[in-house]
Amino acid sequence: MKWKKAAVMLTLASKLKRDDGLKGSRASATASDSSRRVSVRDRLLVKEVAELEANLPCTCKVHFPDPNKLHCFQLTVTPDEGYYQGGKFQFETEVPDAYNMVPPKVKCLTRIWHPNITETGEICLSLLREHSIDGTGWAPTRTLKDVVWGLNSLFTDLLNFDDPLNIEAAEHHLRDKEDFRNKVEDYIKRYAR
Repeated sequence: MKWKKAAVMLTLASKLKRDDGLKGSRASATASDSSRRVSVRDRLLVKEVAELEANLPCTCKVHFPDPNKLHCFQLTVTPDEGYYQGGKFQFETEVPDAYNMVPPKVKCLTRIWHPNITETGEICLSLLREHSIDGTGWAPTRTLKDVVWGLNSLFTDLLNFDDPLNIEAAEHHLRDKEDFRNKVEDYIKRYAR
């Protein structure tokens, strides 16, 4: 598994090195600004993916469907405690061209009963917001590691019933914690195995 990850980084790193070799040629003189931005993003991603893989929580796994596209990856979170213990939750992450000035786009692919994730996959995590009134939103100093750790924490210490995105789930928890737990377990059995 480690070899495959190294191959992913080497493939993209080799591509970036080839692209650097073209900088002096006429081909690069006609390159658009957007392709330069992608190159900046990709340079950041090579470094950040290596850092992420070295610091991945034990409850998380990262998968790159295309080793040449580090900007599109999947994350699996398998909580080992709390309401969501025993479930496998899939997230799809796409890093936009304007990264690191804007946050990655993340969607939960697993249907879940959660106050901070809707059943259709939208996620309430302040560091994924460009502008956040609490000051904890995205900043260029944040990295993919922060995003993965934040998503992982939505199942433990960042689980927030007081500022929900899925209001129905939060109210359910307030009304009847045991029934909430039962519904979470039912969703895990049906959608998160």
